[in-house]
Amino acid sequence: MIPQTSPATKPPVLTSVLTCPVCQHAQAEQMPTDACQWFYECTSCHTVLKPLAGDCCVFCSYGTVPCPPIQEQGQGACGCG
Repeated sequence: MIPQTSPATKPPVLTSVLTCPVCQHAQAEQMPTDACQWFYECTSCHTVLKPLAGDCCVFCSYGTVPCPPIQEQGQGACGCG
């Protein structure tokens, strides 16, 4: 009998493109793996972005890829809120 193994987990994507809701400027940024990023200043219009209600960080609210804890473990995994 062949032992069952769990499927290999992919490492989290660490780059996400943040899009400013004010000016629509898009910027690729590296996500921290050891902390949530609650604020981000748009490099174009200088608006300070904050997470939307229910999101743990700006990457989960405005990014193309959610933060590493959410990627790995799902919603609520971040524990930052």
